[in-house]
Amino acid sequence: MKNVFVFAALVFAERLADPAAVLHVAAAFCVFCILSSAVYLINDVRDREADRLHPHKRLRPIAAGEISPGAASAASVVLAACALLSAFWLSSGLGAVSVIYLALNFGYSFGLKKVVILDVMMVAAGFLLRALAGALVIEVEISRWLVLCTGLLALFLGFVKRRQEITSLDGGAETRPILKEYSLPFLDQMISVVTGATVVAYSLYAFSPEVAQKLGTEHLGLTIPFVLFGIFRYLYLVHQRGAGENPTVVVMTDIPLILDVTLWGVVVVLALYVWR
Repeated sequence: MKNVFVFAALVFAERLADPAAVLHVAAAFCVFCILSSAVYLINDVRDREADRLHPHKRLRPIAAGEISPGAASAASVVLAACALLSAFWLSSGLGAVSVIYLALNFGYSFGLKKVVILDVMMVAAGFLLRALAGALVIEVEISRWLVLCTGLLALFLGFVKRRQEITSLDGGAETRPILKEYSLPFLDQMISVVTGATVVAYSLYAFSPEVAQKLGTEHLGLTIPFVLFGIFRYLYLVHQRGAGENPTVVVMTDIPLILDVTLWGVVVVLALYVWR
């Protein structure tokens, strides 16, 4: 699900009707799926002892003893090598971003995830690199607005995830030591900051005369209600339903949120490609 961000530049650069561009971005998406797999394998190897104390993560194959750490590590190396070779074959820019992505995530797995606040920012950086990869592989300029909105949204999801990990695991320090550095009041304040910043940044982007002139449409403002509903619905699910520990599950299972994201996508496509 996270790798869907690779397609952002394709849509907002108005290249959806370009078969070659679509094919290149789809290939970049596959590259990031392989890269993500390599990263998750190493992360699960590193966290296997802590995962065994988690009510859900203990069922993961490495933590459950179904796959040996050695086999998982070897598979990670093979996957990473295949992904990097494919990335450089597609585009030197994509290859460079892939190297940075791997370095960032291996640094995260091998210690940086224990640095408070930086841990969430590094996860957010992963989303930014995905969006950047999608732009580089089709050789379009990466929008500053895309970077800003993607980064803020990723921070929002990251801080919410940390909040719900504390709530659902009664502190959760045994399964994720960094959680002892956070508290619910602190995380709620961070969530409030990035929520407001995300809404304002996206609204400024949608109403920007510069963006309207560049994209040839003044109708992106029609997508703002969907963004507002999506963020507010997510916060409702977090505070009233106790969701948010796994953002992917929330996005893929909550029907109102699924409909909202779908309608947002439809209106974006109409605004960029039809209502010009």
